[in-house]
Amino acid sequence: MSRGQVGAKFHVVSSTNGPDSAPGPTPGRGYLDAASSEPLHPVAREALLAALDAGFGDPLRLHHRGRDARLLLDNARAVVAQVLQVREDEVTFTSSGTAAVHLGLLGLLEGRSRVSGLLAHSAVEHSAVIRAGRWWETQRRGTTDVVGVDEQGRVSVDDVATALERPVGVLAVQSANHEVATVQPLDEVYAVAARAEVPVFVDFAASAGRLDLPSGWAVAAASAHKWGGPAGVGVLLVRKGARWRAPFPVDDRVDPRVSGFENVPAALAAAAALQAVAAERSEVAARQFALVERIREQVAATVPDVEVVGHPDQRLPHLVTFSCLYVDGEALVTELDRAGFAVASGSACTASTLTPSHVLAAMGALTHGNVRVSLTRDTTPEEVDRFLDVLPGVVADLRAKAGVGRR
Repeated sequence: MSRGQVGAKFHVVSSTNGPDSAPGPTPGRGYLDAASSEPLHPVAREALLAALDAGFGDPLRLHHRGRDARLLLDNARAVVAQVLQVREDEVTFTSSGTAAVHLGLLGLLEGRSRVSGLLAHSAVEHSAVIRAGRWWETQRRGTTDVVGVDEQGRVSVDDVATALERPVGVLAVQSANHEVATVQPLDEVYAVAARAEVPVFVDFAASAGRLDLPSGWAVAAASAHKWGGPAGVGVLLVRKGARWRAPFPVDDRVDPRVSGFENVPAALAAAAALQAVAAERSEVAARQFALVERIREQVAATVPDVEVVGHPDQRLPHLVTFSCLYVDGEALVTELDRAGFAVASGSACTASTLTPSHVLAAMGALTHGNVRVSLTRDTTPEEVDRFLDVLPGVVADLRAKAGVGRR
């Protein structure tokens, strides 16, 4: 596959699965947890299967199998760069989105350590960012400062400016929140950071392929399975000229941002999916935004004592979170799953530990009894209607079992 053939190979398919399309979620099951992992896009499946035979070689080797793998990897990097409007040499594939966050953020902190070891980040960052900051502190390399958010989950630009009044090494602000869908005012944040001469790290995993990534960042990170690529592929962007230095031991790969052997077939599939979702973004986003608006309205109207959180307008198109008083979130997930709907609850990345959401806590919202609904590219109005029909009864039954009684 030559670089000129990339667009022809990664063609866009219909968003409606036909009888000959690749399998998606289990028929009859309402998968409403795309924010955790979007089902594999059909073009990603096609690219992955094709690349498994051609891309197994080490892309650094000079033999023909190595050259084949290098060509596929270069094509994947070129596609990602084109979609995200960055330079090809700014794109690195990592083993996961979390790995991209850790490598990108800590590398930027390492490169700025002589200026300041202070990391300032918003209170609603992904746990990967927060834990990277804690690790930075345990290594005695620096400290962290948390910038608060309002009740809708948006950072205050004035608070960012206040945080940057003292020397700061790196400012971390996500593009959009992975739990409540709120989009951050990145252009304004970039302007404040530029005046203070502080580089910005952006986690754009929740919005990649769905929204443009505004320029102004120094380092950015995302995860392919959030946009319909295969799991186990992260994308790390390091702006040309950014003061980034490898925070961990490096091996003999050419790129110090690469640790080990890239998964070439998976990187190609991730690029194919990103190109496809970007091409169909307008149509899918409009459909999803309308369906989520219906969920927001109907949940508030049909479920007593419920709080719908996140910004009503400045939000991702496919995601909504609401909290139900007097109900346990994990029980809600279990009962909705029995009814045929897969949703998330609690902190999107720590639900297995049953810990309250730090995002909701930072917003001053209810931290228990919350449900995150996130639509796939193929979610239908009928699925949403069935979910809205089932939800009030499930909540009422759980409240009755808890001794609250039907409301």
